[in-house]
Amino acid sequence: MVSETIDITPEDIFGLIALSGDAKASYHQAMLLMQEGKVAEANEAVKTGDATLKEAHGIQTKFVTLEAQGKTATVGVLMVHAQDHLMNTILVKEMLGYMMNMQNEINQLKGMDQK
Repeated sequence: MVSETIDITPEDIFGLIALSGDAKASYHQAMLLMQEGKVAEANEAVKTGDATLKEAHGIQTKFVTLEAQGKTATVGVLMVHAQDHLMNTILVKEMLGYMMNMQNEINQLKGMDQK
């Protein structure tokens, strides 16, 4: 199979970085809201983060699909940076569920009203 080299645009790469950062910020906001006992608002922040992460993952899927089709791109530091942001956001999302459950138990032990 002959590989075709393609250009992944800086807009795509910066889009992945920005969307990953926005999703991670939503997840952090959710944790802060949980610490205040604002469960409904925290859950909304998670939903916002999930929607944004889905959009970021769409860009990632585009990159993977192109490579699976034999179309390769030059990988520079910026692309590595974008992948790092996405990976860390996915990890934050995975850990957030556990942390929110623990925070909920802490809030109950403190006698905090769930808002």
